[in-house]
Amino acid sequence: MGRKHSPGLRKRRGIWHIEKQIKGYGRLYESTGTGQLQEAERYLAKRLEEIRESLIYGKRPERTFREAATKYLLDNQDKASIGKDACHLKQLDPFIGDFPMHQVHMGTLAPFIAARRQQGAKTKTINLALSTVRRILNLAARLWRDEQGLTWLETAPLIQMLPIHDAREPYPLSWDEQARLFQELPPHLERMALFKVNTGTREQEVCRLRWDWEVPVQELGRSVFVIPKQWVKNREDRLVVLNDVAWSVINELRGTDPQFVFTYRGHIVKAMNNSAWVTARTRCGLPQVRVHDLKHTFGRRLRAAGVSLETRKVLLGHRNDDITTHYSAPELQELLDAANKVCRKKSGKIPALTLIRTRQSSG
Repeated sequence: MGRKHSPGLRKRRGIWHIEKQIKGYGRLYESTGTGQLQEAERYLAKRLEEIRESLIYGKRPERTFREAATKYLLDNQDKASIGKDACHLKQLDPFIGDFPMHQVHMGTLAPFIAARRQQGAKTKTINLALSTVRRILNLAARLWRDEQGLTWLETAPLIQMLPIHDAREPYPLSWDEQARLFQELPPHLERMALFKVNTGTREQEVCRLRWDWEVPVQELGRSVFVIPKQWVKNREDRLVVLNDVAWSVINELRGTDPQFVFTYRGHIVKAMNNSAWVTARTRCGLPQVRVHDLKHTFGRRLRAAGVSLETRKVLLGHRNDDITTHYSAPELQELLDAANKVCRKKSGKIPALTLIRTRQSSG
């Protein structure tokens, strides 16, 4: 017969969990992370001592970065990029997950940085993970507080971004390259790409585009889409103006799904950058082209057509404090006229986009 365990411990799915009401503190509910009773009891004793010191002396309990990361993910489930944050935190966990938060700094992050470089990750990608760490530590030091009113972390260390020397340059497509690439895409992905290259939308804005975001504009004889700010990178409502090509794509898809504009076999397309995209760009001899280059292409074509910087910012969904988020019919007509300047038509001419690219060094 096994010995009795300490009060406040309960085993679930092979792991001991703490479930204990503490006077003056509240309920302590967390995993010990172990299936061994002795280890779980030592962890419980440590946590009870931390809480006692916090209650009596105002001492801040020690929390691991994993605890902070978990709180961050739970608190930000509606964040547009929370999936990417979760991916970065999963990669970080083996390196700093067990560390107390005050021990997370550039020195303890060095093994993670070295490992990601060895895996071939670009500096920008590594910096995205570091910025997530910095965000969590800043929240722990400034916003998150325990039952005693103490912040989770006394002070946040300086997490520096790495200098970027390996950034990949944008690759706007020529009309010939666009035709070659789109010809290789499956129909559902081709429609998404055609919409993206004619609206300047981001990948997730296209994938998540919903019919209830469509707003009819009677004066234009067509609709626009307004993407709610929680789904937009810069956290501002995103106006999507539909030029003639994008409008034709939208009309082609009406009635195919009651909720999402772009679907495949009745399901939402979670990402355009998938195996079909990789296969298509390889077949047409453009292995360097990314999904985001469609947005760059739209922007470059607008510029080549003589569209003003202010108008380009609106059409591309860039943050601009000088631009209102409310538009009159004439203003929307002006945006539509500008967006239509990048439509390739059988008759008439559009400004040619000359792409000047450096020859790759063979050395």
